[in-house]
Amino acid sequence: MRQAQHTLTVTTRGQGLVEVTDPVARWVGDQGISTGLLTVFCRHTSASLVIQENADPDVRTDLEAFFQRLVREDPSLYAHTVEGPDDMPAHIRTALTQTHLSIPVDRGRPALGTWQGIYLFEHRRSGHRRELVLHLIGD
Repeated sequence: MRQAQHTLTVTTRGQGLVEVTDPVARWVGDQGISTGLLTVFCRHTSASLVIQENADPDVRTDLEAFFQRLVREDPSLYAHTVEGPDDMPAHIRTALTQTHLSIPVDRGRPALGTWQGIYLFEHRRSGHRRELVLHLIGD
């Protein structure tokens, strides 16, 4: 049994989904582990992770619009407003999604479905540098 760990830095341009499938898959492939389990962990409370369709960009557009409607940026709704009107909604959106993913690794690649991609979901309006910790264990 072997383990490997890496921190992937992702620069976002503001709210939206940023696909990270390729850099994650490249790193996994470079580790020489054929079968195992990959954990992807987002080190932030105002960004999250999702596995979502990566074929039709309308899926991302609709998902982003849904979260805008679901969690409004209305400062009158929240006590925590010190960091701007988008901060508390970003925390709520993160709580509704995930900060980590567990993905099986098969033949040295993440065992994603045909149309699945790994996405960092930026919930703040301005761009940020986000860190994803990748941990791989297997043979």
